[in-house]
Amino acid sequence: MSGDQLWIFGYGSLMWHPGFTCVEREIATLSGYRRGFLMRSIHHRGTPEHPGLVLALDAAPEACCTGLALRVKPGTEAETMRGLRARELVSYAYKEVTLPLALADGRRVSAVSYVIDRAHAQYTGPLSLAQQARIIASAAGGRGPNRDYLFNTHDHLLELGIEDREISWLASAVRAQTTGPGTS
Repeated sequence: MSGDQLWIFGYGSLMWHPGFTCVEREIATLSGYRRGFLMRSIHHRGTPEHPGLVLALDAAPEACCTGLALRVKPGTEAETMRGLRARELVSYAYKEVTLPLALADGRRVSAVSYVIDRAHAQYTGPLSLAQQARIIASAAGGRGPNRDYLFNTHDHLLELGIEDREISWLASAVRAQTTGPGTS
């Protein structure tokens, strides 16, 4: 929390489907972390038998991740956190932490963020982009096809003017694998 304001950092689906009322959205940068498809999804975008991949923040001292800082509507903080915890901590592969963000307008705020727990079984460790693309192209879970998660994230990053070369490469590769002759 920054003063009496609750901020949430969105770097994946929280950017396009926060699930709570935001009164402010600002492009923000988090230093010391990178965004990557580092978590096996066994609930929302895959199953235990056929896991998908979802984005996670991973500590990387020289990296930074640009996403959205979302300020929660005052008076809804407890309800928002209950909903976020039910969604983001469903298997405790993420750790909930509060981290400093630099907003595009020059302000600095602290925001609740979800980072990968490297000791958790759902942490993938390093996978090549080609491996990630194959998994994302074929997995589906309770919230739909894994590729939709990738495409929505990619589209929203583009709309915001945020460049993420790995996500752009993955979106192109997965589209190529899931369109054209022999695909449905």
